[in-house]
Amino acid sequence: MKKNICLLPGDGIGPEILAEGVRALKAVAAKFGHEFVFEEALIGGAAIDATGEPLPAVTVEKCLKADAVYLASVGGPKWDEIPPEKRPEKGLLGIRKQMGLFANLRPAMLLPELAGACLLRSDIAARGLDLIVVRELTGDIYFGEPRGLETRDGLRTGYNTMIYNEEEIRRIARVAFETASRRRNKVCSVEKSNVLETSRLWKAVVQEVHADFPGVELSHMYVDNAAMQLVRDPSQFDVILTGNIFGDILSDEASVITGSLGMLPSASMGASGPGLFEPIHGSAPDIAGQDKANPLATILSAAMMLRLGLGMPAEADAIEQAVRAVLREGYRTVDIMEDGMTAVGCARMGELVAERI
Repeated sequence: MKKNICLLPGDGIGPEILAEGVRALKAVAAKFGHEFVFEEALIGGAAIDATGEPLPAVTVEKCLKADAVYLASVGGPKWDEIPPEKRPEKGLLGIRKQMGLFANLRPAMLLPELAGACLLRSDIAARGLDLIVVRELTGDIYFGEPRGLETRDGLRTGYNTMIYNEEEIRRIARVAFETASRRRNKVCSVEKSNVLETSRLWKAVVQEVHADFPGVELSHMYVDNAAMQLVRDPSQFDVILTGNIFGDILSDEASVITGSLGMLPSASMGASGPGLFEPIHGSAPDIAGQDKANPLATILSAAMMLRLGLGMPAEADAIEQAVRAVLREGYRTVDIMEDGMTAVGCARMGELVAERI
């Protein structure tokens, strides 16, 4: 089977970790008799340096023509002083919008092989952690209008608008319920309906959609309580459904308690067309080019791409099993290092995974 994959290496450690993800995909292609055609494009700071824009039109064109888009990381302090509308992050927000990617799926699972790296108390970790955050991706305060900076009564004032319409809520709620029906049939909808009108609409629409999924249990939780419960007892969660800004924060919290942001993948999907697959961590410019980055989140994002984006579940299983095998054998990058384990760099970790595939 031939598939076209658009590569977006981006900034910082992006080129290093994406190279290891591509190595894993090439191993899969060889094992299963597929042909993956890779084409690179610019995004973020790298695109700014080359073209002056964080999301060149040619990048959008390449992404839309691909069967899947594979992104590493975007941004860094090098571009902190340029105008907000030209910042690297605008490239990431822009490509999600151009591709119509409204659903971000971020799994957080504590692998037995990494139990020692979990940041939770051992008795809490023993209850297990296997959840997925379904985050709305193209609305909310990140995209709402009006927004801006101005002077009011002689004071510098910034403002943003949190906004959702019912259809935006309905479609992401459906994704969450469908996801839960393939897992443990539990959805916790997270909002702030005690003080936000946007959240009151969110809660009402989620309840309406729930009527189509009677086999799925629905609960509601305020976002501040959800943040606390993720630390107190994450085992209570199966699927967390929430908006863009709450999901951004909660998914990072859920992931880091597993031990490292360097371990967790994500998928961004739309109603049709290619999906975008990326690790949840940032560009880590402080270690870029030093062979210290953990490529496993990027490699596991390739597994999500195979399963959700390209319809290749057996191939996805091969990557995930290879990652767990390498961890069982005691290999660790610096961010997940434990006593008695063997330290390896980014490239060697990717090589080991490819060998196990």
